[in-house]
Amino acid sequence: MQVSKTPEVSKQDSAATVTPVPLAIVGMGCLYPKADNTSAYWSNIRDGVDAITEIPTDTHWNPADYFDDDKTAPDMTYAKTGGFINKQAFDPLHYGISPNNIEATDTTQLLGMMACEQALLDAGYCTDKSGKDGKAFDRDRASVIMGVTGTLELVIPLGARLSHPLWKKALADAGVDNETAKDVVARMSEGYVPWQENSFPGLLGNVAAGRIANRFDLGGTNCVVDAACASSLSAMHMGIMELYTNRADMVITGGLDTFNDIFMYMCFSKTPAMSPSGHAKPFSKAADGTILGEGLGITVLKRLDDAQRDGDKIYAVLKAIGTSSDGRGNAIYAPSDTGQMKCLRDAYDQAGITPREIDLVEAHGTGTKAGDATEIKAIHAVYADASSEDSWAAIGSVKSMIGHTKAAAGSAGFIKAALALHHKVLPPTIKVDEPADILKPYSSPFYVNTVKRPWVSRMNGSPRRAALSAFGFGGSNYHAVLEEYQQTAKPIDWDGDVQIIALNGDNADAISQQLDALDTKADWNTLRTTAAESRKAFDTNADARLLLVVQKNKTDLVKLVNSAKTQLASGKTHWQTPDGAFFGSGKQDGKLAVLFPGQGAQYTGMLRDLACQFPQMLSALELGNSTFGQSKPNERLSDLIYPIPVFTDEQKDAQTAQLNDTRNTQPALGAVSLGAWQVLQHFGITADFTAGHSFGELVALHAAGRITADELMKLALVRGQLMAQSGDQDTSGTSGGMMAVMLDKPTVEAFLSENKLDGLIVANHNSPQQVVLSGPEDQIDQAQKLLKAQKSRCKKLAVSSAFHSSFVSDAAKPFAQALAEVNFAKTDIKVFANTTAEGYPDDVDACRDLLANQLAKPVRFVEQIENLHQAGSRTFIEVGPNRHLAGMVGSILDGKEHTLFSLDTSTGRKSGQYDLALLLAGIASSGHAVNLTIWDGDWLDHVAAQPKRKKGFTLPVSGANARPKPSNRKPVTPKPRVQTTSQTPAKQAQSQPLTPTRSSNVTQPTQPNGQAGQANP
Repeated sequence: MQVSKTPEVSKQDSAATVTPVPLAIVGMGCLYPKADNTSAYWSNIRDGVDAITEIPTDTHWNPADYFDDDKTAPDMTYAKTGGFINKQAFDPLHYGISPNNIEATDTTQLLGMMACEQALLDAGYCTDKSGKDGKAFDRDRASVIMGVTGTLELVIPLGARLSHPLWKKALADAGVDNETAKDVVARMSEGYVPWQENSFPGLLGNVAAGRIANRFDLGGTNCVVDAACASSLSAMHMGIMELYTNRADMVITGGLDTFNDIFMYMCFSKTPAMSPSGHAKPFSKAADGTILGEGLGITVLKRLDDAQRDGDKIYAVLKAIGTSSDGRGNAIYAPSDTGQMKCLRDAYDQAGITPREIDLVEAHGTGTKAGDATEIKAIHAVYADASSEDSWAAIGSVKSMIGHTKAAAGSAGFIKAALALHHKVLPPTIKVDEPADILKPYSSPFYVNTVKRPWVSRMNGSPRRAALSAFGFGGSNYHAVLEEYQQTAKPIDWDGDVQIIALNGDNADAISQQLDALDTKADWNTLRTTAAESRKAFDTNADARLLLVVQKNKTDLVKLVNSAKTQLASGKTHWQTPDGAFFGSGKQDGKLAVLFPGQGAQYTGMLRDLACQFPQMLSALELGNSTFGQSKPNERLSDLIYPIPVFTDEQKDAQTAQLNDTRNTQPALGAVSLGAWQVLQHFGITADFTAGHSFGELVALHAAGRITADELMKLALVRGQLMAQSGDQDTSGTSGGMMAVMLDKPTVEAFLSENKLDGLIVANHNSPQQVVLSGPEDQIDQAQKLLKAQKSRCKKLAVSSAFHSSFVSDAAKPFAQALAEVNFAKTDIKVFANTTAEGYPDDVDACRDLLANQLAKPVRFVEQIENLHQAGSRTFIEVGPNRHLAGMVGSILDGKEHTLFSLDTSTGRKSGQYDLALLLAGIASSGHAVNLTIWDGDWLDHVAAQPKRKKGFTLPVSGANARPKPSNRKPVTPKPRVQTTSQTPAKQAQSQPLTPTRSSNVTQPTQPNGQAGQANP
């Protein structure tokens, strides 16, 4: 007999005929721990918020009943923390559910509708056929495909009720009489939600998608997909097939998981996969397991061409989703690096890119030792094959912040990656004090990104790209590749967490009355709206102006208002308080002077928050990279300013030293100060005068319009290189140095003369009680020794040369050659020069000569500021990193009318957005023009665009299902149990009720005669 063989099929013949096309992410909605929407979710991710908390016993379960730190304890868990979504005000009638059916409906189904509504509205599409809340679309060609793991949490209590025969038998066997047993069983049953008509659909996973399709009238495919913890991306993979094959024009997809009850904790505890420390720490050397979270994440996808045609907002582009199965392995739940590598390579092949083109990897990263080790091994192999370079891709996992949200985990990572691309920020992973050995900096293609950093574009102009993974029990592997939508500029990333309340009136009393009317107990969104309305009505020309800067969850508004009222009653015309209140009165006749710092103000990470929030900062960094790359093609300036995270003091010191190299410092200061000034220009700030300290004079010339941004960055690069080169030694071969001395200038000059230190000069006259000496290093050392002997304060500066002295005079000529290509434009804004302490001339050649020789000439900063004040400056602002100039100016103008504000007033210790708000509030209180209406973006428009619907009956719904109300039944009186005589002795022994025995450590009841009572038989 001849056996037929299956014909061999070539790989090419077996390939799918479906043609992938780019897909647009046009809308997103989510509920994750401590985040009620995508805006809050992104804000938490960007700021590294830890959303892990203790178990909420009022809604979920009580660790006192189930916790035991012994992992082997039966029916107990060694975990008592997790990620839990906030209670939501759920309007059952709005979603077509009778309030009576809430307890029969799993919260995954209820909250899934809320997340979907968010996503549709975010995409700009209407939630029903009326079209009142968005654009109409073909609802019959919209599919709903969700990732859900099996049945829902509701099945647990409903199933538990069915154990009543076992309870009855156990009670009977324990000798409990029939009436009491019935009472006990009834009480136990009442501890669970009852079975009712809607219980069956309410516990089914597929109905989570069905309710969405039903409520929002969507007629395409409607189903759920279960791939365990990869369910989100599995559902999305099925959804994109609908778009590839033209079966749908819109796919609403994601993952839904609110299953965080004790049953789920027990599942993960007995694997065992839970973290004994209570925190998931993916890629950390201290990782000890995962922790559970709950969440719902939904994305609206369309074909990119269709989205562009329809004018949709596009967050990012989905290029491909790779898939694979582990095949045969050691255990069904053991991950396989071979299977994961197949999945990754499939994704990159489909996307038509290599891993070297990926800047951000959002890993599955659960924090378990075995899982993370396998994932790192797989992804390291794939990426190392693509390039031998190290540390080009940031790797992290949002599970460090919200826990493992299981079926919704892939969506959590997907939304994070999409928003990172949209906002052009590399988000942090938290809880990593030291990374796993294979991920240590500069040792692999990856680095663990523990701080947010601006995502600056690549030098070759290629788009930013991110990749993310989701893996599930059973060997399900998914890997997605996302790409930025390049036709969209970076938006200003407003989160609303810092508010400026702006009040004005005829006098202080009028403002005090407005403070009385301010609702200091309002919820944050109400306060946010109040603040926006106040800024819209604010007039900087009013006779009295009060501005309050308020930070969410940090500012004590009641205290701030009371403090402001006390100050208002003092009668002072101008004042400010340390907690964020600024007041000014009368017309502003003074001028605004803008000051820029010089070398010494820099630090790694300077103005990081603004660089991650404002496109102006990002553009300045990209200009800096472009200019810097002309001399160093393989280096990016932005990587020196915002270097990858390192974890040892030695590595941190090395990064600081690299930035402090004059060749790097000056371009870095130029880029950051340029971006900072452009941010202030965005708010309508204009200068009457500008000035800079040493290098800062270049930025001051640009701010006044004398040189362009391109010219600024080119001159910054050349200046830094020349000063570093010529400053190594003077003509005699002597090294140069600098030292700050805390004495007045005449005293220092006399000291130099008396000690015959004729090689030293006063290079910087910074303030009445501070000068900087410059000259031969041996004389600097001698001066330091003598000054310390006479108890005078002094400090050697970490500089590469003796700046503003003859040591760098050789740099003047080549710098003049570079300046020959610069045409100094004439403007109405006067720039005060370091060398003359007077304004720059109009003549172009004179400008070139003055700036070229500034390198080797002393900085006359005290005279400069005095002349600015004499010219009419009354408000001074310091724009750039640090606040070194603030102390100097305050000392110089002590006793004279002036106000001073610094952009980086906290030097990175507080929110950069908060520091910016303080600056803007201060300027506005001084009566200078500031456009405060654009603070917090279009919040008022957002509020106005919200669907208008009647305020209905709402119920608080969390991730946990509804609990039945406590029983009111009264206890029954126990009756003696009647023994039957039909039992055999053996049977009788098996069912004999236990007789309590005395224990030596149990006190027996005392009888009236003082004798211990006997136990009843």
